[in-house]
Amino acid sequence: MSQDQNNVRFSQLTVLLHWLIVLLFIGVYCSMEFRDIFERGTEGRELMKTAHYWFGLSILLLLLPRVLARFSQHTPPITPPQPHWQHKLAIAVHLAFYALMLVMPLMGWLLMSAEGKELSYFGLQLPALMGPDEVWAERLEELHEIGSKLGYALILIHVGAALFHHYLLKDNTIKRMMFK
Repeated sequence: MSQDQNNVRFSQLTVLLHWLIVLLFIGVYCSMEFRDIFERGTEGRELMKTAHYWFGLSILLLLLPRVLARFSQHTPPITPPQPHWQHKLAIAVHLAFYALMLVMPLMGWLLMSAEGKELSYFGLQLPALMGPDEVWAERLEELHEIGSKLGYALILIHVGAALFHHYLLKDNTIKRMMFK
């Protein structure tokens, strides 16, 4: 493959981390949306909640490699070039995603700590980030739910923009994030 063709896509590492995190986001949201198919206190519901924690913590764990891979490597240009305002909006949405990937898992961890619940990640016992506090647990739960709704909005904007670029503008936005 020529050097010019290498510059039209993100690196394989960036692409891999992007799509892995997409799968983890699907797991995060599905595990919470579908937990209600199980009654409270059942093993199935507990499994869904545990999966939610693991998916969220996995996103947090992959955030640093994702950011490092994304910003330490070549950013392929969009062709044809997009207007300046679209570029700035895309940057804002991506920064919001990075903030979401940092804040939501940490907020969930804080929530578990405030509820006095132990949190383990694939057998590794994680330390509490704060002591039990019922008032803070309620606040954190509300904030976590608001954050999840913001996450839905970001996903809708991101996917909608990608599809708009691909099908209406017919540029290479989606192709840049596909495997070679």
